[in-house]
Amino acid sequence: MKMIIREQIEERERVYLSPLAALSAESAGRPRPEEPCPVRTIFQRDRDRIIHLCRAFRRLAQKTQVFISPREDHLRTRLSHTLEVSQIARTIAKALRLNEDLVEAIALAHDVGHTPFGHAGEDSLHEAYHAYDPEAHFAHHEHSLRVVDVLERDGQGLNLSQETRHGIVAHSKSMDDLKTDLRAVNLETLEAMVVRVSDRIAYLNHDLDDCLRTGFLGSEELPAEIVEVIGERHSQRVGTMVRDLIQHSLDQPRLQMSTKVVEATDALKNFLLEYVYQSPRIRRETSKVAGIIRSLFELYMEDEQAFAQITAVPPSSSPQRARLVCDYIAGMTDRFARTQYLRYFLPTGFPSFEEQ
Repeated sequence: MKMIIREQIEERERVYLSPLAALSAESAGRPRPEEPCPVRTIFQRDRDRIIHLCRAFRRLAQKTQVFISPREDHLRTRLSHTLEVSQIARTIAKALRLNEDLVEAIALAHDVGHTPFGHAGEDSLHEAYHAYDPEAHFAHHEHSLRVVDVLERDGQGLNLSQETRHGIVAHSKSMDDLKTDLRAVNLETLEAMVVRVSDRIAYLNHDLDDCLRTGFLGSEELPAEIVEVIGERHSQRVGTMVRDLIQHSLDQPRLQMSTKVVEATDALKNFLLEYVYQSPRIRRETSKVAGIIRSLFELYMEDEQAFAQITAVPPSSSPQRARLVCDYIAGMTDRFARTQYLRYFLPTGFPSFEEQ
């Protein structure tokens, strides 16, 4: 009997992919079982659901990467960051003969739970949420899983495969050194680890590129020992890291990089941490973000009319209400959060001719 297209793809995976790869046909399945697609593998369907059905994915176009509400149109947003992670991860996966479809699905969904205003928004939302529910906390990687499991499609979720779900929640590495990450972290699939490392390669290089583009940093400020190892231009730096990872990870049960490239990568991370992420100029903006997030959280917790925007169903407890408010604010774009803040906390002027 002739195999259907999906089965042909699954058979090609068995023949071509590395013995270390995650095979579609051997997936642990979905939280809610479904009939398989005759054309696409389970990981291909995951990818397609994220692109076509996930509204949180589309909102990433209006969420901060590093620079909050930039006036420069070419700076990265959370969506362009996501696409760069996906491209880097797919390049690595193809070279290592891992499952590209799984890698792409994880990469595309890894940040769908991110807040407005980047990591400043994430920290501020955690503080506001925790103030109303001391047992609660907020972390964007955990919320990304909540988005695809619970919040999308009006509460139905996307019902993604277990492998994609695991990769989404496992992508976060905080500001730990890559050297520590490669040595100590064990994930369920190599594909998940590829996305985790690709996320770091992407954000370090494109954040630096954005800083140089805007004049936030001058090229002469980048330490010479970093430039000597990974290169002077953006393409050189990405290429050096990706090729080094591939070279040292071929047919290996875990990802590896050379000592000199790992050390240069960690040095770049520490440089950006000091001179960009924690710089006085960025901190001044992040302090404003904290005020917006805190004010909005208090508004929706205390004002019934404002809370009615979130749901018409009264919550049964204060922690449940805080959960709903947290979900709502986390889903906001930068633009919508600013609009809501202006609406409720700043005078609009009277009379207003714009509403006539």
